[in-house]
Amino acid sequence: QVQLVESGGGLVQAGGSLRLSCAASGRTLSNYVMGWFRQAPGKEREFVAAIIWSDGGTYYADSVKGRCTISRDNAKNTVYLQMNSLKPEDTAVYYCAARVFSVATYAYWGQGTQVTVSS
Repeated sequence: QVQLVESGGGLVQAGGSLRLSCAASGRTLSNYVMGWFRQAPGKEREFVAAIIWSDGGTYYADSVKGRCTISRDNAKNTVYLQMNSLKPEDTAVYYCAARVFSVATYAYWGQGTQVTVSS
């Protein structure tokens, strides 16, 4: 089991920045991919970014590419999502998730953290 706890959400004006954190516990993450997803009201959950824990390889949705950076801190077992130039359409609940590298499905999810961007 992997436990994930997100933090760092909040209310920010358009153009502002936020850094989300996801603290992981329960397993060594060297064989995991960590991802960020988001779900806006009335919309389906969508992929935002992912990082391969072992080599730091990153992937981004086109909608956030160039504005968001995913990173990890091995010592703290924590994944971050730095979000810049935020837009009202970035408003959503952001979830951290984990999957084994060789498995396509994310099996572990955090409780989510609300990000609200005002115009």
